[in-house]
Amino acid sequence: MKSAIALTLLTSSRAFSPLGARRVARKVHMSSEETSDRRDFFEKTATGAAAMTGASFATGVQPSLAAKSTAWTQIDVGVDATLFDIAFDSAEPNHGYVVGAKGAFLETTNGGVSWFPRSFTNLDAEEEINYRFEKVSFKDGEAWIIGKPAILLHSKDAGKSWERVPLSPKLPGEPNGVVALGPSKAEMTTSTGAIYYTENAGRNWKALVKETIDATLNRVTSSGVTGASYFTGSISSVKRDGSGDYLSVSSRGNFFLTWAKGDDFWIPHNRATPRRIQAMGFIQDDLSKGLWMTLNGGLLQFSSKDKFDLNDETPNFDAVTIKTGGYGIIDLAWKNEKEIWAVGGGGTMYVSNDGGKTFKFDNSADDIPGNLYQIKFMNEKSGFVLGSDGVLLRYTA
Repeated sequence: MKSAIALTLLTSSRAFSPLGARRVARKVHMSSEETSDRRDFFEKTATGAAAMTGASFATGVQPSLAAKSTAWTQIDVGVDATLFDIAFDSAEPNHGYVVGAKGAFLETTNGGVSWFPRSFTNLDAEEEINYRFEKVSFKDGEAWIIGKPAILLHSKDAGKSWERVPLSPKLPGEPNGVVALGPSKAEMTTSTGAIYYTENAGRNWKALVKETIDATLNRVTSSGVTGASYFTGSISSVKRDGSGDYLSVSSRGNFFLTWAKGDDFWIPHNRATPRRIQAMGFIQDDLSKGLWMTLNGGLLQFSSKDKFDLNDETPNFDAVTIKTGGYGIIDLAWKNEKEIWAVGGGGTMYVSNDGGKTFKFDNSADDIPGNLYQIKFMNEKSGFVLGSDGVLLRYTA
């Protein structure tokens, strides 16, 4: 009966009723390797001769002797909460927002050089600090923000004023993603794999997927999707590429799913490794160019260019040369086709200048003890890294 209700909701276009009871925020996943000391790893792996002479070793120059990288500069934003997402207005590239835990909501009008706190007039101060704002999207003067407990906020005037968009208490899963697509248009996703589209600022939503992920898995488990029987009914992350295709990872990290624009259902895929998936994303923000995958233990893989087929039950991935010492890699971003950056636990950063064939350690965040959760390039001159304890790095290379 419950599945039937969820299916009915997914297949109907209707306005959501007012927001129901609050939901408890889910902790961001971090690998167990992220608690050891990064500097000790590099010093222990250096040979005695290298330590005496300052010679280079596997991951680059010994950190204690290397000059501090100037690729990224930390910006003091005045908050100590974890920052989760950043977005700039396509109509005004210097105008942007950062959102995070404890009601963190920051604005810049000078391209991210400086930030100042903002608040929502339709939320009182005591209520706002209890929210964890996880996603923000900004396009042509129109902005959307998703948070937990379940909340959806929308602005039509570049953030001068905000309205709270009602969400149905029967919504399958928790809202976990939103993308601005134009005047009054947006897509919203939930933790059960539902994808909705609105063209009237959220008054009505149309379901783009015909069933939740658990319903899909019930139909395809017999085909051999490893881990489907252990599916908890939710996904840990969901990402959208520039053309409208989606990628998600099961909450246990034991398989992943893809959805191409226009399809009726998600397609589940096995991971070709016993290690659990830490994170995934699109190569150059384009599903047609392939996927990247990070695994527990600090491993990184790219989809095989010659053998990659999303119709395969177990798509092919190739290992990438990157020495992390076990630190988990949480996000990747392409500055251009050749320059790729990776960030992860313990303030670790890595860069590739050969299109991802090899990565080397970068010490821009060497003094930052927390985790780095997201890296994003707006263009080749503008990039940001977000992390725990209010960490915000700006690209200055």
